[in-house]
Amino acid sequence: MKILLFKKYFFSELSNSFPKTEIQSFFNMLIEHQLKLSRVEIALNPAIEISQTHLDFLQNALSNLKKGVPIQYIIGKTEFYGLPFKVTKNVLIPRPETEELVNWILNDTKDIANINILDIGTGSGCIAISIAKNLPNATIFALDISSKALEIAKENAKLNGVSIQFIEADILNSPKSNEKLDSIISNPPYVRELEKKQMQKNVLENEPHIALFVKNENPLLFYDKIADFALTNLKQNGSLYFEINQYLGNQTLDLLKSKGFQNIKLKKDIFGVNRMLKATII
Repeated sequence: MKILLFKKYFFSELSNSFPKTEIQSFFNMLIEHQLKLSRVEIALNPAIEISQTHLDFLQNALSNLKKGVPIQYIIGKTEFYGLPFKVTKNVLIPRPETEELVNWILNDTKDIANINILDIGTGSGCIAISIAKNLPNATIFALDISSKALEIAKENAKLNGVSIQFIEADILNSPKSNEKLDSIISNPPYVRELEKKQMQKNVLENEPHIALFVKNENPLLFYDKIADFALTNLKQNGSLYFEINQYLGNQTLDLLKSKGFQNIKLKKDIFGVNRMLKATII
C-alpha cells in the first residue's frame, strides 16, 4: 500500500475520535518511528510503498489508537525537556507541567557545586535524568517503589548518557538515607479518587494507577511522608520541591508550614493553576 492511500485510510478511521491536527500528528509520529521518514519526505514521496511488515505495525497502531491507547505507549517513547525517554505502561507519560518543575530546580541549583539531589517516585526517570543532564557535577539519586519502573528509568539513564543512583524503596515506610541532601524533588501520586471523572479515558485505562491516585480521605499522604523524610535528610538551607494537585495548593502549603518549613512558595504552571511548591529548611 502506498503512503498516500494509507494516510487517507488512517484519517477516515480516526476522524470520529480525534481532531484533524491530532490525527496528523499521530500519522507523522508513526511513519517517522516505523519508516524513518520525516514529514517533508512523506510530502515529497507520497507514492512510497509500505512493506507488509511496516503495514502490520501501522494497522496495529491504528487499532490501539481507536481503543484510546496513548501514542507514546504505542511507539514506546516520548520527549521530555528536550531529551528522549522510553515509556511503557509501567510508567506515567511525562507531562509538560513537570518540565516547568525541572526548570525551576535547575534555575535554583545551577550555581551550586557538588550538589546532592533525590527524586522520589522517579517513574520513567524524567526529572532525575533531565537534571543530571543539565547538572553534570551533581550527584543524583532516584527512588521508586516499582522495580518495573526502575528498569525503564535505568534504560533511560543509559539512553541519555547520565549516571543516576537508583533506589527501590517505599517512601511510605520511612526509608533511611546515608546522604545529607541539598534538594529533594517529588511528583508523587496526588489525584484523588473523586477526580477520576474529570480525567481522560485514555489516561484512566492505560497509565499506572499506583502513580496517579490517592484516597479521598488522605490526599496529602505522600506529601506528609516525604516532608518528614526531608526534615531528617535535607541539609540546613536544603530545599524541597513538589508537583502538586492544583486543588490542594493551599492545603499542601499549610502542611509544610505546620512542620516548620520556611520560605514556602506556591507557583502556577503554564495553564495558570497551582502546580508547584518549594519549601526550605532553615
